Amino acid sequence: MRLLCVSDIHGHADALAAVLATAERRGYTHLLVAGDLCFPGPKPLETWRRLTQAKAVCVQGGSDRALATLDIDKYRPRSEHERARLDRLSQTRTELGELILARLARLAQTFRLPLEDGGELVLVHGSPADPLEPITHDMTDEEVLSLLGDDPADVVICGGSHVPFDRMVGGVRVINVGSVGEAPCSIRGDVDRVRVGARPPGELVRSEAVSAYGAGHADATFIELRAGELWVEQLVVPLGRAA
Repeated sequence: MRLLCVSDIHGHADALAAVLATAERRGYTHLLVAGDLCFPGPKPLETWRRLTQAKAVCVQGGSDRALATLDIDKYRPRSEHERARLDRLSQTRTELGELILARLARLAQTFRLPLEDGGELVLVHGSPADPLEPITHDMTDEEVLSLLGDDPADVVICGGSHVPFDRMVGGVRVINVGSVGEAPCSIRGDVDRVRVGARPPGELVRSEAVSAYGAGHADATFIELRAGELWVEQLVVPLGRAA
């Protein structure tokens, strides 16, 4: 079983297409998506269709819940930015249609997957203790432990913060898979591809610069069990200007 894990697509279908094209060349068996699928990017419907075609297992993120449930009429924007976000929310709802919105509303907040070694993986947007509260790269071990909850599984796959990392905390492997659609280039701008493999969590190997592509990147993570060891490969996929 070879997992392709992504998160925070935010309606950027071209970035998702670039990730899937890269992953298909490498091969994978299952696509796991840790929420924030369709909003506020330019192509929410195409994003949903690509995920459906890929038979992705998706959990619900904060923007997915807002798309499906927020009562816009009761919300009073306090700035032009908030007004623009509400307008885009309304437009995205129209583009997706009621059927897809209903499916977003029904998405589970967590998904648990048994691993071949007898362990368990949990997929969540934020954290096991609070699916809407992300685990971030700069948290202390104590802060991470408080978000793992009482039954976090052996491996936690999460998103929400848009910054990928791989840490072992309290015997739990925590892997944030970053963002497909809103990866902050200033943080990872000098990295073309990051390989972690069976090395200790957090040990990174860097190669050529992504800045040569001039248009940002998308994050993705491969996860695979090999001879009882969990192999993790975190990728940076260069994007063209249209993505």
